[in-house]
Amino acid sequence: MATPLISNAFAAVASNAAISNEEAARFLQQAQFSSTPIDIAAVQTQGLSAWLAGQFAQPLSISGFDWLTERGYAEANAATTYYNQYYPADYMLWSQLIGAPDAVRKRMALALSEFFVVSLQGLDFAWRSHGAAAYWDVLNLHALGNFRQLLEGVAINAAMGAFLNTRGNQKENVVTGRVPDENFAREVMQLFTIGLYLLNPDGTEKKSADGTTRLESYSAADVSGLARVFTGWDFDRSQNVETLVGTQRVGNTAFTRLPMRFNPANHSTLAATFLGTAVPAGTSAPVAGSMALDALFNHPNVGPFFGKQMIQRLVTSNPSPAYVARVASAFDNNGAGVRGDLKAVFTAVLLDVEARSSAGLQASNHFGKLREPMLRLVQWARTFGVKSVQGSWKLEDLSNPATQLGQSPMRAPSVFNFFRPGYVPPSSALSASKTPAPEFQLVNESSVSGYLNYMQSVVKNGFGVRGPELAQRVSTGSPVFDMAPNYSAELAIAGDTMALVVRLNVLLCAGQLSAATVQTITAALNATPLVPTSPDSARLDRVASAVLLVMASSEYLVQK
Repeated sequence: MATPLISNAFAAVASNAAISNEEAARFLQQAQFSSTPIDIAAVQTQGLSAWLAGQFAQPLSISGFDWLTERGYAEANAATTYYNQYYPADYMLWSQLIGAPDAVRKRMALALSEFFVVSLQGLDFAWRSHGAAAYWDVLNLHALGNFRQLLEGVAINAAMGAFLNTRGNQKENVVTGRVPDENFAREVMQLFTIGLYLLNPDGTEKKSADGTTRLESYSAADVSGLARVFTGWDFDRSQNVETLVGTQRVGNTAFTRLPMRFNPANHSTLAATFLGTAVPAGTSAPVAGSMALDALFNHPNVGPFFGKQMIQRLVTSNPSPAYVARVASAFDNNGAGVRGDLKAVFTAVLLDVEARSSAGLQASNHFGKLREPMLRLVQWARTFGVKSVQGSWKLEDLSNPATQLGQSPMRAPSVFNFFRPGYVPPSSALSASKTPAPEFQLVNESSVSGYLNYMQSVVKNGFGVRGPELAQRVSTGSPVFDMAPNYSAELAIAGDTMALVVRLNVLLCAGQLSAATVQTITAALNATPLVPTSPDSARLDRVASAVLLVMASSEYLVQK
């Protein structure tokens, strides 16, 4: 007889549920970050579609911008210099990913942040943390809206303007030879909408008549023409109020939240053509920009190009062409004649037969994806109820692969994200079959050991931070475990090693640990016996060791 999961939340519905604990957990780990017993029971009671629709209807939680302001990070003074700091944005992002109640929206926003990339490392202006927060808020606001509005919100956002040089981009000057900066024009096509090559509706590349040549989706002339459209934009300082900090005048944070402002004097008045669209000479930047975004939005590549990458982020690195086609079809038409409905897209991604088939596909070496390091951390924290006692969430940049995760939200090294969607690990079994595995671009000897060492340091007691009651970064004093896990349910069954591992198998792996791995972990834990008189510290050691061993296993690291 299988060992029961020791949890009232499981037991209440598991005996007669049409959806098993494992199936519910697997769905939850794709749709959000974690699968707690309460969430599993909710999915079993409501069903997948109804649960997902209910989550889509959840109101937006506090914005990143407002969180920073409420914590005091909009204050301009010489002691803290928040206007020149990056770390408040890290605190904000972790608080959103771990602590926010609208977990599905946050999961979608994080996936979007790896498609429409803005990196903190590329922001070099005053109030950069508020700028990053305002961009994160745009992704959250539109994550379950329409792609067209999302694209516009991204295009005229201040942080994106700074990151890809739209901010301050000026018209051509025949005297000096200056031409409009082409950075955003190129990336909005290559990375944010249509990609490099023309696609079939199923995401496969179109070829020349003889079948030998890929067909480029845009030309250098298209880039130059589109670049003219995105001239004349700059930060909107209309609400600026300055504070004297020493001898320096520091403005307020309002411009980071406002869409960029159009300055006609800097906008190109020349005609522009791109992707078959012609913008007449003298067209204002807002009108020209709307024409450009409409052209990009309506390009037939967008559905398969965007849809495939959302499948990669949420479900599997190698979706079949048929899976991509079904998601692209949902992008093209949500069933009510609406194009770009992101609720329809994400529903299609998560409820597709390939996403939900858990037998044959899970046995395939080509199905699934490597869990991103930051997702592993967020999953662990949400699964075991990590909260910040002081509400400060002082968890910083974890990008160091040797000592930390090797990844941190909105900290991609470039606009090309942490990894490329078509990355194939060299000198591997996957390289022989040319099978993409994007997240493996983060994997090397340093990052593997760095992840394990970092998780070993936090799994038992949580995150040790200095001055959790203070907003500013503190470099002295003893760390306090302001963010600690709640293992009460696991401690209650710590003496039953098999029950403990079975429970963790469902909560962390959706039951995907093999029998052999369960036995190996169980044997390793039993090597340090627990008896009724064992102290609480020994029980905590066993639980922490069990969690770490599960999260170190290959069957956990590859999510199927």
